[in-house]
Amino acid sequence: MNVPYVIPIALGVICGILGYILGKITFKNDNALSASLQADLDVCKAHTKNLNTRILRLEAELAVKNKTEIPTIIPFEATLAATALGKKIKENDLKIVEGIGPKIESLFIQAGIKTWQNLSQASTEKLQSILDAGGENYAMHNPSTWARQALMAYQGKWLELKDWQDSLLGGKE
Repeated sequence: MNVPYVIPIALGVICGILGYILGKITFKNDNALSASLQADLDVCKAHTKNLNTRILRLEAELAVKNKTEIPTIIPFEATLAATALGKKIKENDLKIVEGIGPKIESLFIQAGIKTWQNLSQASTEKLQSILDAGGENYAMHNPSTWARQALMAYQGKWLELKDWQDSLLGGKE
């Protein structure tokens, strides 16, 4: 074999191997970067939905201050609710309020309180009178936090609701 050809061939093989290795490293980093960017985009989309809900709420509050007509419906964001509370949430499910179970929810629905907005507008006295009318098994409950919890749900303040509920005992402070 002729020696002058060995060196260029060896250099070519070494350069090919180094190029292959660098390509693999670069491609691997591109996949990691792509996954990271996708995760960031998903977080941004969730924050955008949350901000849009907050904007609607603030516009409603501003309209009240200006004594103009306010929107009566704040859009329900099931994904945000599920993310914050760690479980699938149905719109106007009164049972997400700490202290309300299926039987109490049934009492409220019979009394015309069917939505988070209805519950948020009910006085503690009205809620207690519904419980009292249901019998002694219901009269022992304390609905003092229920309207506020329902308002947070209605307004889409899922993280605030979750944090507050974590500090409650059976719906009581």
